[in-house]
Amino acid sequence: MLDAIYDFDRVAPDWNDTLRPSQIPVNCPGDAGCGSDGETIFSVRQTRFGMRAGIPTDIGEIKTQLEFELYGVGPDAGKVTPRLRHAWAELNQFGAGQTNSVFMNPDVFPNSIDYWGPPGMIFFRNVQLRWTPLNTDDQRFAIALESPSAGVDSGKVPDIAPGLNVRGKDELPDLTAQWRLQKDWGHFQAAGILRQVGYEALDDETEENFSGDELGYGLNLSGAVNTVGRDQVLWQIVYGRGIANYFNDGGVDLAPDAQLQATAVPIVGWLLFYNRWWSERWSSSIGWSSADLDNADGQRPEAFDKSNYGLVNLLHYPTERVMVGAEFLHGKLELNDGSDGTDTRVQFSFKFSF
Repeated sequence: MLDAIYDFDRVAPDWNDTLRPSQIPVNCPGDAGCGSDGETIFSVRQTRFGMRAGIPTDIGEIKTQLEFELYGVGPDAGKVTPRLRHAWAELNQFGAGQTNSVFMNPDVFPNSIDYWGPPGMIFFRNVQLRWTPLNTDDQRFAIALESPSAGVDSGKVPDIAPGLNVRGKDELPDLTAQWRLQKDWGHFQAAGILRQVGYEALDDETEENFSGDELGYGLNLSGAVNTVGRDQVLWQIVYGRGIANYFNDGGVDLAPDAQLQATAVPIVGWLLFYNRWWSERWSSSIGWSSADLDNADGQRPEAFDKSNYGLVNLLHYPTERVMVGAEFLHGKLELNDGSDGTDTRVQFSFKFSF
């Protein structure tokens, strides 16, 4: 897959081949991506390779999936490097490995060509142990223990204790559950999460250390409604506390309150998109998404507060294994002090499947 992008503004260099609102510069000079407007980007980082296999055994079929892409994140941000998407196996009701979180509904991702996608969507591929006791043509129920992780913002704490190093602490796994109803009109999915959002701190000056935790929880309602032909309305609304790291682009899980005590940060996200099929070979998608963090009183003015994201596109499928398309995107980042930044771009993509 090749993406050819013209950005009318700028984003952080390591993220310039996708529109991720949290990477839009606001405070210039200083933020990554500050500079004169206008940039052309060519990227092959969406290129993907995967394998699926089914292996019959005496107690059932083992279903496996192994998949990589070339989009580096974290310490590999900005690099064209293999990144694991799925390393998953299922046997009857049980599954283990890395795949989409049970708290997530991948089927509400719009038919778009931008890599990162809606910021208000729950989108997290996680390592997990899963049990699916109900899985029929029209219903599914699953429950999982998932790998814990937490985004911690120390906020204004260093102003009071400059030598204090605060980081997340992962003591207990996240508990997730999902119920899905599939009908001719589309589908509805309700998912929930309970988690311990922990932290630990070490004071370099006094060598004292301490830790604590808060309760994190969330409810994710989502679905698709079939309209005309293959057309669909995609929707999702999610609310919770201490669950931002499950969002596609949603801030932090834990932050200090007015007394500089740790608190799980509330967050709400939503998306609404319409996938339109003009014919067998032409389609479009249009919609909007937002993730809104209710900042804690102890966070700094430059902390993430809200992200917005919208797109409209036209995609063409000249043959079974080829897609070409154009997409117009707009994003906005708002910070805790009310300052904001925007980014607008057009993207052309060419995809060949083999």
